[in-house]
Amino acid sequence: MFRHMNALQQVARRSISSSVRREVNKVPEKQKLFQEDNGMPVHLKGGAADALLYRTTMVLTILGTGYVVYELVKAAFPQKKD
Repeated sequence: MFRHMNALQQVARRSISSSVRREVNKVPEKQKLFQEDNGMPVHLKGGAADALLYRTTMVLTILGTGYVVYELVKAAFPQKKD
């Protein structure tokens, strides 16, 4: 049992220490993209995914507002029971 734990520790240590180091700091690239003055609003500068999320949010907001108004009108004018 102890041998297996020791072997596992060695494998874990070896794979972590010998891994290839990559550039993970992409903040300067993103800053350059979002600070560029190209006339686009900042919430759409991220590309197609941002545009899709924006449109989806707007559609859900409009549908939700319409449903709330419908429910308020329905509550304000209850149906008469015969």
